[in-house]
Amino acid sequence: MVAKSELKLIRSLHQKKYRTREGLFLAEGVKLVGELLGAGMEAYSLYSTDPGEFPGAREISENDLKKASALVQPNKVIGVFRIPDPVSLSLDGWALALDGVRDPGNLGTIIRLCDWFGIPELLCSPDTVDCYNPKVLQATMGSVARVRIAYQPLPETLDACGLPVYGASMDGSPVGSGTAVQPGILVMGSESHGLSGAVRDRLSQTWAIPAYGQAESLNVATATAILLYEIRRQAGPVTQK
Repeated sequence: MVAKSELKLIRSLHQKKYRTREGLFLAEGVKLVGELLGAGMEAYSLYSTDPGEFPGAREISENDLKKASALVQPNKVIGVFRIPDPVSLSLDGWALALDGVRDPGNLGTIIRLCDWFGIPELLCSPDTVDCYNPKVLQATMGSVARVRIAYQPLPETLDACGLPVYGASMDGSPVGSGTAVQPGILVMGSESHGLSGAVRDRLSQTWAIPAYGQAESLNVATATAILLYEIRRQAGPVTQK
């Protein structure tokens, strides 16, 4: 039986202020919890309606699982993990930066894209959504364990890195045109506000994705996928998985 105090703790981790205070985050589902454990992330407590599936997991009833879960349809396993210590990014090759991206689904998808395209580091502005938000974690499908993520002020970090800085903008050069680009940092802004003025002032080049229809804009995760593909395409053939 799971104590009421444990359920209260788990539910509190739906909110950033309690994740920060406790130094813990919540992960749900067989795949996500398994990926985090496999990557060596430190589990604080594990619960499952089928505890035999995860060594060390305690049994939780379906009713308590629903009470604890942040999902509409709970997925039989809940893991409470310790938030890792902040990382220092090397920023010595291709990296992605996010300027005020606040939608959890978009951030989660972008983290997964970094994992897919082999972008090892993700720099987030302080006002970007928390990467340990339960909705973000679900969208990463476990990729959060394989991408180094740091929250830092973008202008100062971009100034210090010494790399070219590329940004997405409707008034930029069509992506794929012109000369090949040097490794640097690709910055993506929020759908509602785009890139901040301080970040735009630091761009070496801006790219636009040509439109062939009537849509006003692309979802930021979709735009990120297109630009990361173009970066890897320009880099030349790679060994397929």
